Amino acid sequence: MQSLIKRLLTTTAAYQVGDLVSKVFAVALLPVYTRHVSEADYGVAELMMTGIVLFSILVRLGIGEAFVRYHYTDEDQERRDALARRSVGFLLVATTLLAIPLALFAGPLSELVLGFRDVGVFRVAVLGLWAFTNLELAYALLRVDERAKAYALTTLANVLMTISLTVYLVVARDEGAFGLLLGNYGASTVILLALWWTLRARLLPRRGGADHPRLHSLRDLLRFGFPTVPADASVYALNLVDRYFLFHKYGAATAGVYSLAVKLAGTVAFVVRAFQYSWPPLAYSIKDDREAARFYAFIATYYLLLTGWAVAGLLLLGRWMTRLLAAPDFYEAHVAIPWLALGWALYGLFVIFVVIAGRAEVTTRNFPAAAVGLAVNVVLVVVLTPPFGIAGAGLALTGAYLAMLTVMRLLTRRLFHVAFEWARIAQIALVIGGVAAAGELLLPTDGLAGFVERAAIFAVLPLLLIPLRFYRPEERALVRSMLAPLARLRRGGRAA
Repeated sequence: MQSLIKRLLTTTAAYQVGDLVSKVFAVALLPVYTRHVSEADYGVAELMMTGIVLFSILVRLGIGEAFVRYHYTDEDQERRDALARRSVGFLLVATTLLAIPLALFAGPLSELVLGFRDVGVFRVAVLGLWAFTNLELAYALLRVDERAKAYALTTLANVLMTISLTVYLVVARDEGAFGLLLGNYGASTVILLALWWTLRARLLPRRGGADHPRLHSLRDLLRFGFPTVPADASVYALNLVDRYFLFHKYGAATAGVYSLAVKLAGTVAFVVRAFQYSWPPLAYSIKDDREAARFYAFIATYYLLLTGWAVAGLLLLGRWMTRLLAAPDFYEAHVAIPWLALGWALYGLFVIFVVIAGRAEVTTRNFPAAAVGLAVNVVLVVVLTPPFGIAGAGLALTGAYLAMLTVMRLLTRRLFHVAFEWARIAQIALVIGGVAAAGELLLPTDGLAGFVERAAIFAVLPLLLIPLRFYRPEERALVRSMLAPLARLRRGGRAA
């Protein structure tokens, strides 16, 4: 198990480098952006970015998921390269054929989506759809080979280019929503082209070489991947329904404040995205079913511990974060932050169940769970936003993920049995959740004293599990063995 954990931590850390830098700069620049972009422009940009991800899922037709799954069923490198060529080639053609009519009819389509005509913003969004969709699959090629360093450098370059271009367009040129979108997707386009060039040895057919159509043909990829599309789209639609409802019901400014709350909940989203990228390749690569089941249960427990701690921190300290990082017009965002963070944390659990279904190659089970979650979200966002405002939208997201996870557990428990550690999961919920909730209700909500008291509670939350014997002896020994090289390095440094 130690080697598996090291692989997971290594790849997750690599996938987090770009996202970490992105989050740090995004948070650091929020005081700049929120003073140069109105709440309405921020709401427009975030609505379009969320829509791009949703439509990207539809356009991909599950090709990326199928590619990752089937990459591990064959050890032959030539057939793996042929699989990559089929996947990349199909997606390039599909996205290009879709982008042309979308760009031509940008005027009326922008009126349909935004409620007003903005051809420039919509065409940049079309570029974003094309670049983002193809870049996701290009990144997948690096992930399946566990080229962690290359992945980290590529995503880091993307982040730095995005930040530079966005600051120029938003601050120097005052381009508003157009600048936010072009900064993001202009940089992604450049990175995509560079990555294709770097991977050209895998993506260009070899002279005189067969393309191995007998193994994992395009039909095989679509047969596996297409059933995942309704589920993936429904799951991601949870991130669009609330913003679209707020945008058209309460205005772009309210949607902008809510979008800032989404951004500040990114501490948890950051962990979840890295886990989403690193988990499937590792989980599918474990050949022994018993070992896989034990590992899945172990990871679920510690995933909940880590993300639960992060959610507790945002609940306790979200007010100070918002006041520090946003203009006064955005301060209300703090009320939605903990609920959005909790929703993101629950989504990471859904990823584990998706892998369980994928391991059994029964991807049709995902959609009913996702559909239930989407329906619950629509109902709750309509019911909860009038009395609770943007906090109600965050509550709706959390309720939707809980419903979705319940259905997904019922549908997958007989496909591949995983004995989840429910007793320890309950300890996490009761201790970390209960103490954090008590702190939110009882401790001061402003001032230095309130901040210090809440920060102290946050710091000791994992330690409160020690008297309950949450941490098993073999887990403590595993941590000590993994930290031993650092201890030796520290001792060597002192000796020198």
